[in-house]
Amino acid sequence: MGSHGDMLPFIGLGAVLQRRGHEVRFYGNGLFDRLVTRAGLHFVETSDADLVRAALADPRATETRGGLGLIGEGVVDTVLPTYRAMAADVLPGATLLLGSTLAFAPRLLAETHGLPCAIAHLSPSIFRSEHRAPRLLPQLRIDRWPRLAQRGLWALADWRVIDPVFTRPFNVARASLGLPPVQRMLHRWIHQASLNLGMFPGWFANPQPDWPAAELTGFPMYDGEPEADAETEAEADADADAEAEADADAGSASLRRFLDAGPAPVVFTAGTANTRSKAFYAESAAACVRLGLRGILVAAERAQLPDILPPELLHVSYARFKLLFPRAAAVVHHAGIGTLSQALGAGVPQLVRPMAYDQFDNAARACDLGVATELLPAHYRGERLDAALTGLLRDRQLHVRCAAVAQRMKSEDGLSRACDLIEALPASSQARPARA
Repeated sequence: MGSHGDMLPFIGLGAVLQRRGHEVRFYGNGLFDRLVTRAGLHFVETSDADLVRAALADPRATETRGGLGLIGEGVVDTVLPTYRAMAADVLPGATLLLGSTLAFAPRLLAETHGLPCAIAHLSPSIFRSEHRAPRLLPQLRIDRWPRLAQRGLWALADWRVIDPVFTRPFNVARASLGLPPVQRMLHRWIHQASLNLGMFPGWFANPQPDWPAAELTGFPMYDGEPEADAETEAEADADADAEAEADADAGSASLRRFLDAGPAPVVFTAGTANTRSKAFYAESAAACVRLGLRGILVAAERAQLPDILPPELLHVSYARFKLLFPRAAAVVHHAGIGTLSQALGAGVPQLVRPMAYDQFDNAARACDLGVATELLPAHYRGERLDAALTGLLRDRQLHVRCAAVAQRMKSEDGLSRACDLIEALPASSQARPARA
């Protein structure tokens, strides 16, 4: 389960490792087959594309409580097929596993086969703490609570929410492999690996005294640069390639013309995992008209946008943020960690509108850095939106802080650092057969 933005960091890691001479196999949902293979990586489909399409269209996808149930269903239902697909490719003594936060199959394979396993966490919110607790709900900040109260809240959240959705069904899958059950799997078990990677810098999320051992790498600043060579490209479906490239070229050309035709625009995006943001784009367009701003609305589905856009606004279905954001006056987004990190790297002011999951914590950290302001979805309209945009664009000190953060990021290479740490893991000397 995941979005386009969730895939890109792992495609970037795979591309670096492959350039270093490793054989890379990428396991994931069929929706991302083309995204992975265009980067020159070998893709193994472990679940049908319709699974992710249905999840993205589900109303629960953009709210935390219902969304967790949706994610849990997708993750647990696919864990054994993914495990079997990966197990079939194991080379004893020469296989290393790399997984995302919610990739549970690599953890199972590490246990049954005695393989080294690295887990890459893209957002700091997965690291629970009684010192600086992550912000997981819009109005609930527990970091100033007594530590005993925080501990009790984490236990209650696991008992009432996490365990029914994740732990109990996952233990059924574990039992089928002869593995003992786990407890409170998102509390400590989630960090049991040969190597834990925090794919963000320490200045963005300072490690707390009660964090599990983790190596912070810096952000994985990969947004889909072409990595495939000519031979790999030629092997792809020629007709599909031609159609996709024609669409991309047309979109890029219109975007360049729009950027060159006037002042820097404000970029608005609700994220690739969001197909139900019609109100967001309508309010954004109206604010641009009221304030006399040029704007770019990034949305995969045109149906999310107003039927008619004034000439000061441009819709694009996709854009490489690494190239677009440096030319923006500001970026308005959902506080997804990939979008946020690209905006930090571009040194552009941010208006963040978090909706669910890690987005509230990411937004809080960006605001703490002094490079962003926050407006929750309930307040994203009318005078409040106008005031937030105007204040963001006029705050010269905020612009200075944005530039300083961008300069700092120039010396960081999260992908290379992560791959150095992965390569330093000792290889398993002998694979241990799975228990029946």
